[in-house]
Amino acid sequence: MSAEEDLASLPRGMSFFDQVIEEGAYYIDKTLLVKELLDRPSAVTLCTRPRRFGKTLNQTMLKCFFEDTAPIGGKDTRTLFKGLKIESAGNKYMEHQGKYPVIFLSFKEVKRETFERSYTQLKNFIADEFKRHSYVVGKIPDDNTKKLFEKLASREGSIDDYSTSLLFLCKCLAEYHGKKTIILIDEYDVPLENAWVCGFYNEMINFIRPFLSSGLKDNASLQFAVITGCLRVSKESIFTGLNNLTIISILSNEYSEYFGFTQHEVDAILKYYGLEGKRQLLKNWYDGYMFGNTEVYNPWSFVHAVTNWRIAIDALPSPHWVNTSSNSIVRKMIDTVKGEAKTELETLMIGGTISKVIHEDITYDEVYKNADNIWNFMFFTGYLKKVGQTVNHKEEIVVELKIPNKELDIIFVRKIQEWFNERVNQKDFSKFHDAILSGNAAVVQEELGDFLLDTISYMDGKEDFYHGIMLGVLSGIHNYNLKSNRETGLGRCDIVMKHSSGRGKAVIFELKWTSDMKEIEKKRDEALKQIIDGKYADELRNECYNDVIKYGVAFCQKSCEVGKLD
Repeated sequence: MSAEEDLASLPRGMSFFDQVIEEGAYYIDKTLLVKELLDRPSAVTLCTRPRRFGKTLNQTMLKCFFEDTAPIGGKDTRTLFKGLKIESAGNKYMEHQGKYPVIFLSFKEVKRETFERSYTQLKNFIADEFKRHSYVVGKIPDDNTKKLFEKLASREGSIDDYSTSLLFLCKCLAEYHGKKTIILIDEYDVPLENAWVCGFYNEMINFIRPFLSSGLKDNASLQFAVITGCLRVSKESIFTGLNNLTIISILSNEYSEYFGFTQHEVDAILKYYGLEGKRQLLKNWYDGYMFGNTEVYNPWSFVHAVTNWRIAIDALPSPHWVNTSSNSIVRKMIDTVKGEAKTELETLMIGGTISKVIHEDITYDEVYKNADNIWNFMFFTGYLKKVGQTVNHKEEIVVELKIPNKELDIIFVRKIQEWFNERVNQKDFSKFHDAILSGNAAVVQEELGDFLLDTISYMDGKEDFYHGIMLGVLSGIHNYNLKSNRETGLGRCDIVMKHSSGRGKAVIFELKWTSDMKEIEKKRDEALKQIIDGKYADELRNECYNDVIKYGVAFCQKSCEVGKLD
């Protein structure tokens, strides 16, 4: 067996702690989260992080650590922590291992198109947790309590029964074990986000609110609870009256190193696999998130990239996160931005930053009420990162926001390209096309300029960006074929249009770009001169295109100058 074969595999696609440990996968040790929770006691801790940042792995780790598995005939979970950091922390912490009843619920898959189907899913997950703890039934002295437990386990309870079932199960477990219960709820807000997207948000809120509040508020049977999700969601909308809630958002310094990979952890992984040479490439693509004052990598994308390099060292990095998360928020932002928000999006696309007041307690149904809410949502869901933070005169937190890395930059660009293609398909370009074929440079400039004003610009590609614009707006000219960067004459012209019959007109476009508006006319003239010097029209005439129209086009930001050779 080779040294490579002896190496542990990275846990690609594994979300459960016990599976990672038992299968011998490489585990990035986050077990000191246990120590932090015990050292900083809080009745309820809500920890919000973007999707795919290790929330489920941490929640299942907590379950494996704290749960008393003896009544359910479970395995000895203490062996799972052999040699890990929490074991080295000492008996003060390990004496809590395997000592508590635990309720574990994950709502990450509650994504159905109607409330009825989503509620059925929730009911099934809750019922399964009752079944998992069915050992308590034999010691329930009261017949009515026993019947309710069995009804909930068999999925036969009413919606009112299930709306308070968290509190009920918590009490039953505490009475059986003689110890208070730990509640772990993973991705609590997925049902809310899905309901918001599908149009039944209020119905879902009306179920989730009493379910959580009854189990978490003033519950004498609760040891503590840890809830994870993507968005905080305001206390008024869901955590009504819950005064014992500690919120750990991406702005908090507490627990900041436990979700995502730190640079130290990344370096250790790369050294283990002999991939130190990929460090900067990984940093460019998947680093850049700031949780509190800790910079972290996207773990999902990092694991996929390293796994791919173990298979093929020359594999190119790619945006793995785009395939797992709903990117509808980016698309919705692009669809709705106007005025200042549009300028801000363009600033982000060229690598700049924007300043926004942060509101941590928005609700899903408020996200699209204004652009600032959308920016906040994009920040808390991982599409933007913090690069600076201040407090304004109103004592509000103001954060400098930026696109985190290459992976997210590609997501934004792809969504903008989709939007652009749809806008091109919807717009009537007949006047523009007629002007091109009739040689009316003034109208071409006017129509193209109007379209540029309505387009989201990202200038990092310079001429490539404008080249794409031109290809898009020219694509609908009937009976004409487009060639991009085709070799002609003594050089390469940017775009050539030829009538498909071989007997109509041909059109040449040479494009230039400048960042200085004072240079735009000069650049237009340079484009026209290049057509002449490069003899771009000669080959077209050799193909019997006697009517060749030649345009030089210069761009600067959202302006253009169009010239035509006689």
